[in-house]
Amino acid sequence: MVGRILLLVLFMNAAFLIVNAVPETCPADLGGKCGEDSEWEGEFFPGVTKIKYEGPSSKNPLSYKWYNAEEVILGKKMKDWLRFSVAFWHTFRGTGADPFGAPTKSWPWEDGTNSIAMAKRRMRANFEFLNKLGVDRWCFHDRDIAPDGKTLKETNSNLDEVVALAKELQGDKIRPLWGTAQLFMHPRYMHGAATSSELGVYAYAAAQVKKAMEVTHYLGGENYVFWGGREGYQTLLNTDMERELDHMAKFLEAAAAYKKKIGFNGTLLIEPKPQEPTKHQYDWDAATTLNFLHKYGLLGEFKLNIECNHATLSGHSCHHDLETARINGMLGNIDANTGDPQVGWDTDQFLTDVGEATMIMLSVIRNGGLAPGGFNFDAKLRRESTDVEDLFIAHISGMDTLARGLRNAAKLIEDGSLAELVRKRYSSFDTELGAQIEAGKADFEMLEKKAVEWGEPKVASAKQELAEMIFQSAL
Repeated sequence: MVGRILLLVLFMNAAFLIVNAVPETCPADLGGKCGEDSEWEGEFFPGVTKIKYEGPSSKNPLSYKWYNAEEVILGKKMKDWLRFSVAFWHTFRGTGADPFGAPTKSWPWEDGTNSIAMAKRRMRANFEFLNKLGVDRWCFHDRDIAPDGKTLKETNSNLDEVVALAKELQGDKIRPLWGTAQLFMHPRYMHGAATSSELGVYAYAAAQVKKAMEVTHYLGGENYVFWGGREGYQTLLNTDMERELDHMAKFLEAAAAYKKKIGFNGTLLIEPKPQEPTKHQYDWDAATTLNFLHKYGLLGEFKLNIECNHATLSGHSCHHDLETARINGMLGNIDANTGDPQVGWDTDQFLTDVGEATMIMLSVIRNGGLAPGGFNFDAKLRRESTDVEDLFIAHISGMDTLARGLRNAAKLIEDGSLAELVRKRYSSFDTELGAQIEAGKADFEMLEKKAVEWGEPKVASAKQELAEMIFQSAL
C-alpha cells in the first residue's frame, strides 16, 4: 500500500513538472516564432485610436472629459501644468501577481521570455501607447526595460541595445520625465544598496546608478530619481544606523558629482517612503528626507519626488508632504497615485478622488508648476483588470482627475474666499509687533510687556467648517 502511494506521488510530481515545463507560446501574430528575429506584426493596440478631448458630457470611456491639453488655465496650458508621464514598469511589466496569487495578465505581445527581442517589442508597445494617449513623457527603471546579463558588462550592453531603440522611437517630441536604477529586486540588494553592509554591493550599486544616469542623460531625461526601497533596516540589533546613513550620504554625494561630470542638467530627486519592503526606510517622509539632506550638505543637489501613497503610509496626507516640500523649495516631482485606507500597504492605485486632486493642484499652483518635474503615473491596474483597453481607461481616468483638480484649484484661487479666510486668521500678525516678530526683532522682554499691557488675549474662531464649505463648493 505504501509503495502504491509513493508511486502515485511520484507520478503526480512528474505530471506537474511536465505541465509546468511547457513554455508559454507566442501569440498568433508572430506566426509561432519566439526567436530573436521575430517581429510583432501591425499595431499593439489596434482597437484604440488617438485619445481626444470630448468634454464632461461624453460617455466615451476612451476620451478625455476634463483634460484639454491646449486649454489655458491661470496663464499656462494644462499640458504644461500637468506634464504627464507613463511608468514603464507598471504599464508594461505589471503582471497582476501579488503575495497570494500568480500573475493574471499576459498582454498579447508577450512571448513568455525576458529576451532582448521581447524587451524591444515592449519598447515599441510603450511608444505606441504614449502616442495614442497623447503623452510625451515616460519613466523607467533600468532593469524594467532591458534584461540582466551574466556580467555587469553584458547587462550594460543589453541596456545600450534597448536604449538605442528607445532613442530612435522617441523622435523629437518624447523624452523621459525621469530614469532610475532598480536597486531593490535582485538578491544582491537584500541588505540595501548604498546602505548595504557589503562593500562589493555598494560598488555594484554605484556602477548601476552610473550607467542608469548615463542612459537617462542620453535619452534627454529631465530628472533622475533615487528610491531607496532597501535603504533601511529590519532590526536595529544588527544595524549600525549611523554608518549606513553616512554611507548613503557619500553615495548621493558621488552621484551628484557624476551628474556634473557628464553634463547632465536634470534634477536629482529623492522619493521618500516610510517602509515596505524594509520595516523602516531611512527617507521616511518629506521632513525626514529634508533633515537628512540638510545634515549632509546636500540640499542644493537634490529635490523631492513625492508619491501620494507613500505619504499616506507615513501617516500624512499627500497634500501635507507636498506642502512640506514646497515651503522648503524642494518640490520637484509627483508620483501620482493613491492607496486604499482599508489596506495597509502600497497599493499604487490610480488617483480618482477629485477632492484630493484639487488639494494636490493647489500645492502645484503655489509652487509655480513642477517643471522640469511633472506627474508620473506610478500606478497599476487592479489584479482583476485584464483587458488591454484597461491600460488606457486607467490613465485617462487619472489624467482627467488631475485636470479636474487643476480646474477646481484655479476656481478657488480666482474666487479668493479661501485665501481671504486664511489671511484674516493670521491678521493679528499684520501689525507693527507682528512684523517685528517675523523679522526676529522682538525679544521675550518686549513680548512680556505687551502681554501684561493687553491682558488675557482674545482667540478668534478658526472657521474650519467655512473653509471646508468653500473648498467643497469648488468641486
